[in-house]
Amino acid sequence: MRRIACWLVVALLSGLVAPAWAAAPQVGQAAPAFRLQDQNGHWLQPSDFHGQWLVLYFYPKDFTPGCTTEVCTFRDDIAKLRKAGASVVGVSLDDVKSHAEFARKYHVPFPLLSDADTTVAAAYGVLASRGDAHYARRTTFLIDPQGKVAKVYEDVDPEKNSAQVLADLAALKAAG
Repeated sequence: MRRIACWLVVALLSGLVAPAWAAAPQVGQAAPAFRLQDQNGHWLQPSDFHGQWLVLYFYPKDFTPGCTTEVCTFRDDIAKLRKAGASVVGVSLDDVKSHAEFARKYHVPFPLLSDADTTVAAAYGVLASRGDAHYARRTTFLIDPQGKVAKVYEDVDPEKNSAQVLADLAALKAAG
């Protein structure tokens, strides 16, 4: 038991494991780094989007009504988001195979990342549990071209999230 406790302390301090109780990064803070696989087997990380806005949205589960609404709304607004200089990336705890099926069924034109080991959801403060089941709370982070959090949307409405992001992108770009 002591050996496990020592390993956990070392892992937490070295950043290998994010604590499940981590707070969400706040506006102005650097977005936590990660490396995850998308529905096509490609590995992505936030630094791949350096120099552009990144809409990083977490969602609970592929194929559920709210998550399907949200992915389709971002899909339908992807041209407007790209014109505004933003890339969109979805993250859930589902595996790559589930994401591939979800993306194929709904013609998703952006990456869906698999956080099956829950470390990224924990690092972003969105990891939640219901009984023994873990999921990512529906939360969106708008990350600026320098990799800092510009806006955090908690408990988002799946139908309105994309429009909120577009409005805030326009306001942030006009202000800065």
